[in-house]
Amino acid sequence: MTATIVAAELGEGRQYANARHYSASLGIVPRQCSSGGKSVLLGISKRGNCYIRTLLIHGARAVLRTCHNKEDKLSLWLQRLIERRGFNVAAVALANKNARILWALANKTERYQMIVSA
Repeated sequence: MTATIVAAELGEGRQYANARHYSASLGIVPRQCSSGGKSVLLGISKRGNCYIRTLLIHGARAVLRTCHNKEDKLSLWLQRLIERRGFNVAAVALANKNARILWALANKTERYQMIVSA
């Protein structure tokens, strides 16, 4: 269901300059409040399509519930992130990563290959 909705909304992804612009349009990047040379990052901006953002975050939460007993590179990164920042921040970070991967899949003509290190 998520894939069809994202494909319908994103198309080929040419309307976005890069993957960060796409994830920013969904509102899953930190909001910035900068003044006087200080850069302060706040919570997510919650701009854009709230339905796709919700689907990506719920999908990320499902992955986070099962990553604790896995040893692949992504699961280890998620375990460390949960310990450092907490479950919800890790869910948004994974949703952001997945949104960027979705943009790359839509924009490039290559197949997705997950890098697995031994």
